Amino acid sequence: MLQMSLQTVTVVIAGRRSPMDLSVAAFSLMFALVTGWMIALGGTTALDTLASSTFTGSKNKHDLGILLQRGLFILSLFYIPVAVIWACSYYIFLALGQDPKLSYQSSRFLTCLIPGGLGYIFFETMKKYLQAQGIMRAGTYVLLITSPLNAALCYFFCYTLDVGILGAPIAANIAYWLSFILLVLYTRFIAGSECWGGWSREAFKNLWIFARLAILGILHVGTEWWAFEIVALAAGRLGTLPLASQSVIMTADQILNTIPFGIGIAISSRVGNQLGSRNPRKAMRTAHLGTLLACTLGLIVLIILMTTRDQFAKIFNDDPKVIQLTSDILPFVALFQIADAMNGCCGGVLRGMGRQHLGAGVNVVSYYFFALPLGISLAFQYSWGLKGLWVGQCVALWSAGILQWVIVSCTNWQEEVRKVFRRLEYNGLENV
Repeated sequence: MLQMSLQTVTVVIAGRRSPMDLSVAAFSLMFALVTGWMIALGGTTALDTLASSTFTGSKNKHDLGILLQRGLFILSLFYIPVAVIWACSYYIFLALGQDPKLSYQSSRFLTCLIPGGLGYIFFETMKKYLQAQGIMRAGTYVLLITSPLNAALCYFFCYTLDVGILGAPIAANIAYWLSFILLVLYTRFIAGSECWGGWSREAFKNLWIFARLAILGILHVGTEWWAFEIVALAAGRLGTLPLASQSVIMTADQILNTIPFGIGIAISSRVGNQLGSRNPRKAMRTAHLGTLLACTLGLIVLIILMTTRDQFAKIFNDDPKVIQLTSDILPFVALFQIADAMNGCCGGVLRGMGRQHLGAGVNVVSYYFFALPLGISLAFQYSWGLKGLWVGQCVALWSAGILQWVIVSCTNWQEEVRKVFRRLEYNGLENV
């Protein structure tokens, strides 16, 4: 949640300048999320699979450090085409039918954000390296420093120096790189350095296995968020007011999604550790207890959203029309919180097992074959507007959540242990 606040604070601070700046900040960060951030959030799930099981299943503890180096190298290569897309995004947005002014301002925002994207990827990779060792708090400690610093810098650049909307990505660049540097210092001087054996040529061997899992992880996480970006693009065709409301709702949903996604991260590392320790029963118990916890929290979020929906939009914007439309849409967002919790947690279990391809397949069917066509049809053909788009998303999340839960429930955990040690062998790592 602290990590997502880096983006949320940007939207809140920049959004108060004007409705256009709100749309630019939210739209740009949403596009960053479904492109560059997917490498950080999806590509690093290869470490959920490989690093967590390597830590408990390998005889050589430095194998984990080799995986870290491999991840930094491969994910940096993945980021190059994303940086090119951001630099050329003005023409992409125009081709997608977006407003010319929004397209121009968003393109400037994203171009300015390019350096920070790589810092974010490095931070996430380093965080996964520590999480595989059971060091979960390091990222939180770092973000407790950089999150408020980002807010202060964003306000300073946007208002005090009057840089305008570009002050937001400048502040984000500083925050992301500082987060990575502080995490490296934490590893060096506090905890986590035991698995670092120095730079090694071994990191450049067996690249395909890591790259394959990273691509599948990007598809698993990305297929869901790409669907949300399609909804954002569709909302842009409905007009400025629906787009502003969509910006508020999407920013709120990103914050709320950190709850199940965070549980999913913890579960994926724990499941991988247990499988690497040859404890299939504990891995299964972890998966089911994690899902129960996530669904309970999803129910609590549902209740909070339903009781505060009339006040919620006021956090982001003062426009009465934006507030009213947002209040009308939030019940649909509330309705899928339990499903989103199930989806996030079970997705983490699948990543811990190295079955990202199944999660990606579920998302493709749920969103692209069913929910998106339904939502777009309701929005435009039946004139439901923004409500129609979010009805489709609600259907998609319930479908994806239930299907992934069924897959996890039907898992042969003994077979998953065997798969873990086959992967260690293929990676050239020393298994016990």
